[in-house]
Amino acid sequence: MLSAPDPEAFERCMSVGGVAVFPADTVYGLACDPTNPVAVDRLYSLKRRRRDKPSAVMFFELELALAALPELGADTRVALSRLLPGAVSVLLCNPGSRYPLACGDDTSTLGLRVPVVEGLRGVGRPVLQSSANVADGPEARRLEQVPESIRRAADMVIDGGELPGTASTVIDLRDYERDGGWKIVRQGAVSASVAEAALAGQFHFDPAGYEEMIREDIPVYDLLQDELTDASGDGARRVLELGTGTGETAARLLDRHPDADLVGVDESTGMLEVARSRLPADRVSLRVARLQDRLPDGQFDLVASALCVHHLLADEKRDLFDRIHAVLAPGGRFVLADVVVASDPGHATTTLTPGYDNPSTLAEQLRWLAESGFDARATWVDHDLAVVLAQRPRN
Repeated sequence: MLSAPDPEAFERCMSVGGVAVFPADTVYGLACDPTNPVAVDRLYSLKRRRRDKPSAVMFFELELALAALPELGADTRVALSRLLPGAVSVLLCNPGSRYPLACGDDTSTLGLRVPVVEGLRGVGRPVLQSSANVADGPEARRLEQVPESIRRAADMVIDGGELPGTASTVIDLRDYERDGGWKIVRQGAVSASVAEAALAGQFHFDPAGYEEMIREDIPVYDLLQDELTDASGDGARRVLELGTGTGETAARLLDRHPDADLVGVDESTGMLEVARSRLPADRVSLRVARLQDRLPDGQFDLVASALCVHHLLADEKRDLFDRIHAVLAPGGRFVLADVVVASDPGHATTTLTPGYDNPSTLAEQLRWLAESGFDARATWVDHDLAVVLAQRPRN
């Protein structure tokens, strides 16, 4: 028995067809090589689980999971990046019938887990995973709660101490790519409200009606855009826009900077389709990604974002500001036009969705920008909206 996770020993066990008892981020689990029929049969036998019942394939890095499932659509990939790693199991369409030994009698559906297990973060191979209990038995929060018959028969047993004890929440994402549909199949460690906040944002707006909606919700929307454009200066040749949406800001920036090429990033394929239809293809490159993902390689003369960064949590904003500073050329500008927490609660006029909108105060963001190395100041403020100009020093 190991007293702590050992990634190399765990991988060796999997590679030779072993079965391991290991601590996940929820309860104790059983793991084996998902491509080894003998190992899979052993795991199912230890659990007394019928072979027509599915298990899940577990990766210990989200990037490895996404690379192993190339059929996943762009919206589903964004959804997974919002949910994982974490105490969630997701059901995915599996048109390639990947990992059939984990699928039970329905190879068109694949269960996926990416837990937060610091001691196994270096594991570079997937495992077939199921809870370390007898079928329909109680979950094991502590190692001694794993049935003795399983502990004795396993090739490796890892003691991770006492775990949270609530199984993962199971979310069905099989309709997500088509229409944004999803449902909770089993309530577990992640609440419905957290799942809603992670998944609803991707389809929070209808791309076709976004421009009309945003102007109704923010009467000074066009003024906000004008102020952002004015703060962007003149003469930029390489522009990065974060949260391109339907392309309104990008179109204005391209007009302002006639010699510029623009890279636009947004997590919604629907929004980018609208942007692609209105922007000049020879000057624009559009990419599906989250603000939390790696930014396109610099150096950029200008980075701009309108009504997007406020979706991030405070630590995510600070991290983003650091990464923007890194891709800006010396002397480059970052212009942020966004919702802020109003200094006077009576001035909070913008409609916000709990769990999806997370505005910070203007003072906080100016401080974080300064900590990232910017010279930052507000150029325009109207109630709970602000435009901030942050410049990277030339030396």
